[in-house]
Parts: sequence; C-alpha cells; structure tokens
Amino acid sequence: MAVDLCLASPAPAEPASGRGRRRRRVNAQTLALATRQLAVMIGAGLPIVRSLQLLAEQADRGPLRRTLHDVASRVEAGSTLTDATAAHAHVFPSLYRSLVRAGETGGVLEAVLHRLAAHLEQAARLRRTVLGALAYPAVVVAASVAVTAVLLGWVVPVFAGVFAAAGGELPAPTRLVLALSYAFRAHWAVLACGATAVAAGVTLASRTGRGQLLRDRALLRIPALGNLLAKAAVARATRTLGTMLACGVTILDALDMAAQTAGNRVVEQAFAHARAGLADGRPLAAPLAECAIIPILARQMVAVGEATGTLDVMLARVADAYDDEVQAAAAALLALLEPALILFLGLVIGGLVISMYLPIFRLGAVLG
Repeated sequence: MAVDLCLASPAPAEPASGRGRRRRRVNAQTLALATRQLAVMIGAGLPIVRSLQLLAEQADRGPLRRTLHDVASRVEAGSTLTDATAAHAHVFPSLYRSLVRAGETGGVLEAVLHRLAAHLEQAARLRRTVLGALAYPAVVVAASVAVTAVLLGWVVPVFAGVFAAAGGELPAPTRLVLALSYAFRAHWAVLACGATAVAAGVTLASRTGRGQLLRDRALLRIPALGNLLAKAAVARATRTLGTMLACGVTILDALDMAAQTAGNRVVEQAFAHARAGLADGRPLAAPLAECAIIPILARQMVAVGEATGTLDVMLARVADAYDDEVQAAAAALLALLEPALILFLGLVIGGLVISMYLPIFRLGAVLG
C-alpha cells in the first residue's frame, strides 16, 4: 500500500478521583461491556440513574466502579450523561462523549449505546491483533539481545582465560568474538548510556507533531508490517466515521473524530484533508482520492455511499473488510516471522557458542 501524504439501595459511592489518587484508565473491553449492559438496562425501562448504580454495584472495585458511582451521582443531581462522563475524560474518550451527546440530543440513547459498545469491542479486537503481531518479534529480539549480552559479558571471558592459558593461535571467528567481548566489557556503560539516550530522544521526538508524523511514516514503509498498520489505521478511522454518522453526528464533526482515532498521523492527515475538501463543497470521495494512503476500495465505497445515501453503511463495510484483512495479514506475518526469528536466534547465539568451541574441536583433532 502506498504511504505518500495527501496532496494538499445501592452501595455508597466511592470517590471518583480524590487528590493524590492516580487516575487509572479502563480498558476498552471492560468499558464496552459496561456500555452494552447500560444499553440493555435502559432498553428494559430502568431509569438511567438506577442503571448506572446497578452497573457500579456489580463492577469490580477499581477505577470503573468509582467512576460509575460518580457519574450516577452527577446525573441524579441534574447533570446530563454527557456532562457527567465529561468529568471523567480519562475513562470516557472524546468519541464516547460525542456519541452519548448525539444519543441524548436525538432521544436514541439506547441505540447509540449499543452501537458504541460494538464499536469499542471491534476496536479492542483490532488493537489486540496489531499488538499481537508486534509483541512476538519484539520479545524475541529483546531476548536475543539479553542472551548475547550475557554471553559476551560473562561466558566468553571464561573461555578467554582458558585459551590464554593453553596458548596457540585461535581461529578467526573465535578472535572476533573475543574482541567483541572485550569491547563490550570495556564500554558497556557507554553503550548503555547511548541506548538510553537514543530511546529517550525517540520518545521525546514522538511527543511532537512532526516527530509522530516521521515515526508513523517510517513505520508504514516497513515491508509487510507497514501494510498491516496502514490497514488497521484506515479500519479504525472508517469505523469511527461510520459509527458517528449512524448516530446522527454531523459529517464534519465525525471526520474530526475519525482523524483523531486513526492512531497514525499519515491517515489522520488524509482525513483532515478530506474534511477540508468537504467544507469547501467537494464530495468526500474526491479529497480522499488524492491521498495515496487511502486504498482504492475505501474510496470507491465512499463514492457509492455518497451516491446512494448509505455512507454510514458503506463505511462500516469498509471497516469490516479491513478488519478481516488485518487479521489475515497479522497471521501471515507471524507465520513468516516465526521461522525467520528462530533462524536469527540460531545464527547469533549458535555462532557465538560455536566460535568458542572451535579451538577445543581443533585441539581434539590434533590429539586424535
């Protein structure tokens, strides 16, 4: 996929967050379950305050329970559900609050909550897929670095002492490993400080808008992985846009939210460009077609949705299609990476071990 940028009686309520209490987030799956249960209770005719109190009572002790108690208290005191959730932005993201506002305004809160729960569940599933594809190679590489450091720092020096006592010329691979071991032990502090500085620099740069853009653009150019990340970002953005349109949010506001939830600055720029084009009176498909990061299928489905008045349905289908493609791409990537990483580990660790035993093998051959 191309990655160029766009052209142009209830239990007493616990405190929600007292001073000194660290605000803890609630994972998307837990929030999705609570949202679906709230929709079911409201649909069954329970008042919203009682529904929130019941949710808080059955929730495990923790941030969600405290938050629900506080939200119920605020609604009971006369606040809208939108305002009550806005007081806990660390638990309820802006997308959540925007859809709740649309549901309250349009008198369709139950239907919106069902859609929101489905959206959160699908987003959590997509996130698990992407993280699963990234976690395996990261763990294997980290393990190989740790094992290599242990071998060079503690194991190889033992062999070096034995070889020094035995005398004689060592094979070239053994001399290379001994030199690496000496350099590692002599400069490990410099290497550690350098790695820390690089990690800190990348982290700080990633907190700036330009740094995030450069990082995301670089990630999208990684073979196989970049395609997976691009499809995941497009799936998130199109699902958010479709969900908000189906809930009655204006398309310009929906495009703003879709850009924010893409999770990739390149895709975010694409949807911001689409919003600007739409505000200028162009159809949505036209500015999207100018962004290479948006695949052809998504552009065509958007054009069909605009022509038939079913844009929210088409966007949901695009998101479903790319969710499936991300699942398949993640499985294929893991199937490809597993033997490649095992081979990498074998070459690195096995090479170190064999280079240390070469002199012993040579000595055995001479004695034999």
